[in-house]
This record gives sequence, C-alpha cells and structure tokens, in this order.
Amino acid sequence: MLGRGGRWLQRAGGAAPAPHGAQLSFDGAVLRLKSGWELARGLLVLRLCGLPGLVRRAPTLLSVSRRLLGHRLWGSLLRASFYGQFVAGQTPPEVGVTVQRLRALGLRPLLAVPIEEDVGQDKEGEGWYEGNRGAVLGCVGLSAQGGSQPMMQLKVTALMSARLCRTVSLRLGEPGGLSEFSMDRVMAVMGGEEANFSGLSPAENRHLQASLLRLDGVTQRAVEAGVRVLVDAEYTYVNPALTLVTLALMGRWNRAQPWVWNTYQCYLQDCLVRLGADAALAERRGFCFGVKLVRGAYLEQERRLARERGYPDPLHPTWEATNHSYQHCLDLLLELVARDGQQCQLIVASHNETSVSHAIRRMEELGIAKDGGAVCFGQLLGQAGYAIYKSIPYGAVEDVLPYLVRRAQENQSVLQGIRKERDLLRCELWRRLLRRP
Repeated sequence: MLGRGGRWLQRAGGAAPAPHGAQLSFDGAVLRLKSGWELARGLLVLRLCGLPGLVRRAPTLLSVSRRLLGHRLWGSLLRASFYGQFVAGQTPPEVGVTVQRLRALGLRPLLAVPIEEDVGQDKEGEGWYEGNRGAVLGCVGLSAQGGSQPMMQLKVTALMSARLCRTVSLRLGEPGGLSEFSMDRVMAVMGGEEANFSGLSPAENRHLQASLLRLDGVTQRAVEAGVRVLVDAEYTYVNPALTLVTLALMGRWNRAQPWVWNTYQCYLQDCLVRLGADAALAERRGFCFGVKLVRGAYLEQERRLARERGYPDPLHPTWEATNHSYQHCLDLLLELVARDGQQCQLIVASHNETSVSHAIRRMEELGIAKDGGAVCFGQLLGQAGYAIYKSIPYGAVEDVLPYLVRRAQENQSVLQGIRKERDLLRCELWRRLLRRP
C-alpha cells in the first residue's frame, strides 16, 4: 500500500539507473510470482486510485454502495478489490497466509494496526486507548511470526490522545519547555513515577501517565517477542511530542540493540538538523538509534495548515530540495551505520529508484553488508539479497477502509505518479497473454 511511508514524491520514470548495474533490479521480475488475477486486480486498483475525483468522493461512494448492495455483497466486492490489494486479512490465520505469501516473494511483512486519532477526534475516557492496546499487542504477536528480524508499525495516537500530543508539542516550544518535558522525566513516568507536569492539567497528567505506561508496556512485550517497533511520524503539530515519547522509549529499551525506531520526514526543512541532534543524543546517552527514513505524506495538509494559520511553510519548496534533503539524511545515517551497525540501524522507506540506488552505492563504498541487518528497505521491485519489508495493514473491512481512504487522500501526489508500477503490471500481463518467456 502507498501509505505514510514517504512515497508521495515518487515521479513517473526519470529515475537514474542503479549504479553497479546488476546489484538491484527494478524490472518487476518479482511480479512473475504473482497470479494473473493479482496482476489484473493490481492494475485496476492502481488506476482507480490515481483518479483524484474518485479518491475525493470515496467516503460517500463507499457509504452509498454499502446501502445499495447490502453488507455481505459490499464486503465481498471490496475484499476482491481494494481490501484484497492492500490489506493482509482480518483474522490471524488470514494474516498468516499473507505473511507466508510475502515471504515467498522475497518480502518481509511490516504489519500495522489501522488505528489512529487526529485532533478533534478525541475519544471519551481511557477505554478506547486500552482497547487499542489489546489490538497493538495482537500485532506484536502476529509480527513475531513473520520470520527473521520482524518489524511492526506503531502510531502513538492509537494509545495517547492527539490533543494531548499537540499540547505537549506546544509546551516544548515554550521557554523552559524542554527542561519541563525532558526525556528523563518521561522515562521516569514510564518506569512508574507519577506524572506531575506543571504545564498540564490534572486530567492531562493522568492521561499522559496512562498513555506512557501503555506505550512502555507494548514496547516491553515487543522486545520480549523479538519485534522491532517503528513509530510513525504524523503531522508537524504533534511530531515534537511523538519524538519525545519515542526517544524516551529508546532510552529505556534500546540499550543492547535498536528495538524502537523513530520516523523522520525529509520533506521538512529542519529534518537533517533534528536527525543529527537525535543521533548525537543517542550516542551521548548510550542507547541505540533506529531510523525509518521517509520523504513525507502530508504535503497538501501541511501546506494548507500553514496558509490558514499564518506560519511559514515547514516543507521544502521543491521536489529537488526534498530529494537533496533525503540524500543528505541518508548519507549521515549510512556513515553512522558504517561506524557501528549495532548502534545505528536504518530502513530506507522509499520507492524512489534514485534514492535506493544511492543507498546501495554508498553501502558498497562504506562496506555495509547487504544482509547484515543494519540497513533494510521498503517494498521494492527487486531483491538481490537485501532485506525488503512491505507495509501492510490488517483488520476488518469496516475498520480498515477508512484508513485506506485517508492514506489515498493524503498520498494523491504518489497515486497519480505510479506509472512505472502500472507499466510493469501491464507488461507482465501481456507477457503471459502472448506466452513469451
């Protein structure tokens, strides 16, 4: 799925050929392992997702079609199309089948529970977040069955109010905020101390304490199961709080190896500076540093918010500037990995061929082993011995569809520009129809 893993900046074609020729193939050879039905479905779904008007009206269309078709037929059609294309399944056995098929394709699963909350969508009481805790722990268990070096995705706002995340983010920007909401104090609350932050109300302190204990408990279970937790970045108005929480989890659990990873969005102008500062903090404090490096997925929303609220656009102004940012961040991280592949590890979460090729070239130059586990990649069209992960949500049709619609609406820049993947699907279908070798 084209989720928030930083692929909105992919362009159709125009990517530089991979250096060292045969190191990694982008020719779609992996598609030969898919069935004809899967190829046809993928081509159709990607074409439909590339229609802005359809994606914009998707919530209304889904609601109307459900009333007209009835729940059973509606669910069957979606399972055969969009749900089947992007989702691992609903039940643990269904997810298990999908995981095994991915591994047969040379891919590793990166499971995600499609639960999140935005400001203005606040839930009443702790019950909703506690229920999500159970779902996330289920994801830990399923991810642990996914083979070697399993990973899972986690959204902080599934376990902690988005409104509180925004409040903490605002406090961090105020004088004295960094000392009030320090990493050490957050770690102490995770360890059982009472939350008593002067910048928060009693109710906010109680919710913060419950949320930090939830996050820490999930992380502990993941570490015990051998699952690495990739914490997603979200909107800029909550990201400072998300990073604070993630660094605190790193400080508690990343002592021997990086179990907790943070996501850095390279379309943000301050990304390289923050990445360097957090890497230096990890080295200074003696914990391992795991990074999911993305371009970013909230382009239209972030720019609209900047216009409406009258603050400077936080994003790089051009495609080229974002590419430069991604490459500079990638170079910094690869040099850290080359120095100590246990202290710093990285997932290159991009479909952009130029970025992936650059990463592979630098890995060769720096002597980073492709199968050493310190560097892995998001879903690609070729393997060549590298660790490749595919992000996939799972859950009931009714629960996952709103998530899929939001991802499609947030990623229109990608969905209109994935011509290469569509071309590869089309070529593979024609090859089979014409019975070519």
